[in-house]
Amino acid sequence: MLSEDELALLEAIRDSGSLSRAAARLGKAPSTVSHAARQLEGRFDALLFDRRRYRLQLTPAGHLLAEEAARLMQDVSRMTQRVRQVASGWEDRLWIVTDEVLEFELLMPVIRSFDALKSGVALRLTHEVLSGTWEALRDGRADVIVGATNEPPAIPGLRWFELGVVEWVFAVAPRHPLASVAEPLTRQHISAHRGVAVADSSRGSAGRAYGLVGGQASLAVPSMRAKILAQREGLGIGWLPRHRVASLLRRGELVEKRTADPREPNTLYVAWRGDHEGRALAWWLDQFRQPRLAKRLVQGMDLFA
Repeated sequence: MLSEDELALLEAIRDSGSLSRAAARLGKAPSTVSHAARQLEGRFDALLFDRRRYRLQLTPAGHLLAEEAARLMQDVSRMTQRVRQVASGWEDRLWIVTDEVLEFELLMPVIRSFDALKSGVALRLTHEVLSGTWEALRDGRADVIVGATNEPPAIPGLRWFELGVVEWVFAVAPRHPLASVAEPLTRQHISAHRGVAVADSSRGSAGRAYGLVGGQASLAVPSMRAKILAQREGLGIGWLPRHRVASLLRRGELVEKRTADPREPNTLYVAWRGDHEGRALAWWLDQFRQPRLAKRLVQGMDLFA
């Protein structure tokens, strides 16, 4: 490992091309710089400086040493910063997993506010669907999950609070056969037509498909936005978050239908494991507890307005 003085010497000679200018840049006598250069060569038993030309240059070995030393110094600096960061209560990194029902755009202002803290914590945001969201927390693929549905499962050290409630509307395209069927729609009406479901991302089980009835054909899609688009195009039927399709309902691009078995609203949860709560996790939990942000996340964005 090179010292800061040795690294500065290599950089000064590389940039200035002469011992005298390097000495002036370093604030040292030329003889001192020359002696330090020879000591460095002796330490590595290699010719690091080409003295045969008018302009003093680094040899290929010298260039390699300078580049590698600079990289190592940066690594040490980053490591030092990270050690101090963790020692002061900040995590090295924070992994946030949202259920796919939440839009990433709504979290961007929160990320900017977190960046302003200059904590040094590396953020990672990914998403899962349905069972996969709880599974990510259980399997250590998340430090905190946001928007998870259904009752919290048995996970060691689990802590949680309610984010809010999603209201659903059963909707079909205006040209779909069910659009003209008298209400309320029965299970027999619904099961005769293909339902659209967002595919569960669970790795450890077959996953769940909400809103489908027994024996109903289904089309699995990757996201809630894809589900909305598929139902708008008449590719299937199903339950959609009311606030996210409000404009489509107003314009008649989707038709709301009452059903004999209404779907109960879904509670969304924020959850984490309480065995280690650093400053970054605490900060994010405080944000999710803010009623204004929680309401925006739960209601979502009407992307079709």
